[in-house]
Amino acid sequence: MVDMKEQKFLTVAPFECAWQEEFKFKEAGRGCVAFEAFARNDVTVVFREHVGSQHYHYKTDSSPHYTVILGSHRNRRLKIEVNGKTVVDEEGVGLCSLGTFQSFWISIYDGLICVGEGRYPFQNVVFQWLDSDPIHSVQYVGLSSWDKHVGYRNVNVLPLTQNHISLWKQLDMRAYNEEEENEEGGEAVSDDEKWGLANFLESWELSDVVFMVGKEERPVPAHKIILAAAGNFQFGPADAIQLTEVCYPTFHALLQYIYTGQTTVSASQLSLLKELSLNFEVTPLAKQCEECIERFKLNKRLFDSGQNVEICYLNWQSFHSTMFPCGLPISSGRLKQYFSSADYSDVQIRLEDYGFVFHSHKIIISLWSVPFMKMFTNGMSESISSKVCLREVSPEAFKMMLDYMYSGELSVEDLKENQSLLLQVLLLADQFNIPLLQHECCKILLECLSEESVCQVLQVISSVPSCKVIEESCKRKLSMQFDYCTTASMNFSLLDKGTFRSILQHPDLTVTSEERVLNAVLLWSLKAKECCGWEVIDESLKHSTPEVMFGERLDSVNHLLPFVRFPLMPSDLLKKLEKSSLFTFLPSFRNLVKEAISYAEFGVTWAEMEPNPRFHHRKSSYKELQYISDGDSNGALFYAGTSYGEHPWVNPVLSKRISIMASSPVSRFTDPKVLASRTYQGTSLSGPRLEDGKICSWWMVDIGEDHQLMCNYYTFRQDGSRAFMRNWNFQGSSDGKNWTNLRVHEDDHSICKPGQFGSWAVARPQALLPLRFFRVMLTGPTTDLTSPWKFCICFLELYGYFR
Repeated sequence: MVDMKEQKFLTVAPFECAWQEEFKFKEAGRGCVAFEAFARNDVTVVFREHVGSQHYHYKTDSSPHYTVILGSHRNRRLKIEVNGKTVVDEEGVGLCSLGTFQSFWISIYDGLICVGEGRYPFQNVVFQWLDSDPIHSVQYVGLSSWDKHVGYRNVNVLPLTQNHISLWKQLDMRAYNEEEENEEGGEAVSDDEKWGLANFLESWELSDVVFMVGKEERPVPAHKIILAAAGNFQFGPADAIQLTEVCYPTFHALLQYIYTGQTTVSASQLSLLKELSLNFEVTPLAKQCEECIERFKLNKRLFDSGQNVEICYLNWQSFHSTMFPCGLPISSGRLKQYFSSADYSDVQIRLEDYGFVFHSHKIIISLWSVPFMKMFTNGMSESISSKVCLREVSPEAFKMMLDYMYSGELSVEDLKENQSLLLQVLLLADQFNIPLLQHECCKILLECLSEESVCQVLQVISSVPSCKVIEESCKRKLSMQFDYCTTASMNFSLLDKGTFRSILQHPDLTVTSEERVLNAVLLWSLKAKECCGWEVIDESLKHSTPEVMFGERLDSVNHLLPFVRFPLMPSDLLKKLEKSSLFTFLPSFRNLVKEAISYAEFGVTWAEMEPNPRFHHRKSSYKELQYISDGDSNGALFYAGTSYGEHPWVNPVLSKRISIMASSPVSRFTDPKVLASRTYQGTSLSGPRLEDGKICSWWMVDIGEDHQLMCNYYTFRQDGSRAFMRNWNFQGSSDGKNWTNLRVHEDDHSICKPGQFGSWAVARPQALLPLRFFRVMLTGPTTDLTSPWKFCICFLELYGYFR
């Protein structure tokens, strides 16, 4: 039986499974579930398309599903099953431990299954596995058990973005009272979660002021910057402050409240604590003491009982163990002010290569960075010095890191506009071990990751061990847009051999031809600065040697060429390669071309072909739809009308294979299906509208969420009117919101007759962008003076590489 206890705990009986409507991915095949589990046996999580029953068991499920089994202390194994068949069975990955609640997360993204520990997704990745044939329909999450009860709590199902994983938002970790913790067996808290300002309460470490408290003048160390940000302590020139009239328990309660966000005092001390708080202007504590005193006045019995009173700063428990200074009565505004003015600074950080000096506070940066904390506390020279020297550190990035330490915030827009700076901040966060800053940088990187930046990002994060999941996301994006990323710029040639090799082997590698893979391998091996084809390289080789041309990467050429699938190349191309200098001077190239020619002439047996990936067509290759003539039957819209080559043609708008939209509402003369109908229409127009304060008219095509087109040609036909366009843009988009100009027409007089066709090529690198949405948009008036913003066309077709 599944038992819910005030919606806080979920207990699943043996051989049962808990399903709830809210345990559902926002997008099928993509989502993450984070939870805490308490088990004396395996923890089992099921992912399937529909909600199962209470007595559901994955072993008897015939529908497509994934099952992830987190091994207990008994077997210490991690298992992943696909449709009941075990695909992963790893030893030594014992995640569950006896007698405590532990935090886990499991994410699925197009078959990439990641499993990790901790409250926040992708903080501690334990295991990853990629399904070569992913189940895209899984959407509901079932929490199951084996032969013993399993307790679950804090179950959160989170969405994943298109750029893979953007999950570093704080989960709703609700507080539980001590009684409930003990009832369920308690929770293991890591050392990192315990670390915080509380560790420096009355500690001599990094202290810069001492209070002599009480008549006995008990020394109590503290930190000026912390106290100044919490109240008004009026520090004098001396490091010792006399408080002989204040008793130690009251002063301890004040410091405890500032350093931990909560304190406990006896009822009789409330007035003293209130007075001390008012004296030092710790306003939140003074108000809470006043409220407690008023409650005691209303109920004298409480006061007479002499019980202790617990005072917590606002929602202290909700913020417990999160980033400094959340949940503490410390003003982040004051912290930023003191950082800017260098007030109470006790350390100067000098960047030697630039001569910059930052005045900071040891305790603030120690709260964020363990390396800095150890530098200041373990007897290193910096422990007794007020100066720290750093080399090879960007001042802009270091300043941004310090700003984050004092405010907990990043200048997101600035970083999105300057990805080079963002990468430098990420490397600093890794160098000084600041996980929260690192996660924020990764989140921004994924949000603004583009075809233009993916190579640069990948080059940097491949050296950061904690960014492996993001590295995989970048590799996948580069693989899926391989043609564009290896043509638009030569940044890919700066990738290390291992990274480039993994991209060539990536199951999602998407190319329009194997010739482009060959070009990319040769360009990478040359460390080329300009894009060119293999013919240019071959011509250069006639006047040089492989050793001179490829240098230290000559061995890499021999290792990478086998990833080019020569047997899939056309025969005429293979004959050209056979006559090339590359064939003459590179033995590995010669052997691969000979093998491909032999395959083309004589074929190979299935036994020879099956284990050799060079004979396999790439799973995600594009179909070439080449422009031949105006109004031909080779375009993407016609192809969609044939159900992608499966049936006779019907209008793809009527069969809902594609959709066409206009800038004005549908009407008698604004009929989207006309543009795909292939019949001449005397009047077909799209009316004007205002967008961003400008008049425009457009026709837009959506080829469907499961399809992409790298458009290299497009055609449209003027209707029977004389409203000829002169200025327009042909645009493409992945999401229908952010548009890229594929071709810009200014004062173009190509169309000058009613019913005339017009066709135009799209130049590289725009022609290599895989996109879903396309539109033709008027950017200036037509030749019709009476209705200059009516966009009058009756046919539209797109060409290129389709999938």
